[in-house]
Amino acid sequence: MSTDTSTAQTAGNSATAGTSPHVVPPVRFAVDRLAPHINRAMNALDAASREVGLEAPLLELVRARASQLNGCAYCVDTHTKDARSGGESEQRLYALAVWRETPFFTARERAALALTEAATRLTDGPVPDAVVDEAAEHFNPTELAELLWTITVINAWNRLGAVARPWPLNVSA
Repeated sequence: MSTDTSTAQTAGNSATAGTSPHVVPPVRFAVDRLAPHINRAMNALDAASREVGLEAPLLELVRARASQLNGCAYCVDTHTKDARSGGESEQRLYALAVWRETPFFTARERAALALTEAATRLTDGPVPDAVVDEAAEHFNPTELAELLWTITVINAWNRLGAVARPWPLNVSA
């Protein structure tokens, strides 16, 4: 296995007055390079999950929220940046972790976020009927299926990212 098991490296200029360098966690192992046939299949599944009729801003919120819950730093960084470049407000992105406690999200977004959390936190038990029923009130059956596939795909990416840490974060962005 060709892994980078070195200790965390620092990035930035420690000589800069008043600032400390960033700590860049090392890549544990590059699963995409070590199992390229599976990586190709995962990328194809990801691409298919993006060819949906659902609004892109909603899907980025879903991806970012699942990534927060799963502790995948790379995916949180990627999907909050993607959401921001897609026009999402900073206020809503900052409030995403506490979406239930804010007035910033629509009923449709809340239903999607509730389903995302329930499907991501399966250790809490099966997804309650009430969560699925609420989502079904805001999404037609095809949209609901596409939403569930999106949640499933981001959870798979999150597990790779949180365990293998295969993709380094860009600290200059």
